[in-house]
Amino acid sequence: MDVNTKYGTIDIAISGLKSQNKYIEIIGSNISNAQTTKTSSGEPYKQIEARFKSTGDKFGTVEVEQTEAEGGFKRVLDPGHPDADEQGYVKMPDINLPSELMKLNTASRAYEANVAVLKRYQKMVERTLELLK
Repeated sequence: MDVNTKYGTIDIAISGLKSQNKYIEIIGSNISNAQTTKTSSGEPYKQIEARFKSTGDKFGTVEVEQTEAEGGFKRVLDPGHPDADEQGYVKMPDINLPSELMKLNTASRAYEANVAVLKRYQKMVERTLELLK
């Protein structure tokens, strides 16, 4: 492994922190809008999907690319809802809350792992400085 790479340990860990933070924001948006039947466009909220992509060569940094989810909405029978159609059905976002919560758990664990990398790196630098005294 070449030590003189373009991206160092700190760059990679910070990139991981930023991308996981963005991913957590996206998941939070999906969870909080799981019952939103009308957005500014007049349609129900569309789930946002996140995709990680590498910005470097081999050991590079990552970033999150977000897109609206493919697919439609689910129809729920709720005749008393203000957005119900003539048959009493409401178009709702097709968001699977247990799946979103699992994604949130995974993203928070990945965030914690990147924090742990930064802490270990800091301890290594401190120890190296102590040895050089």
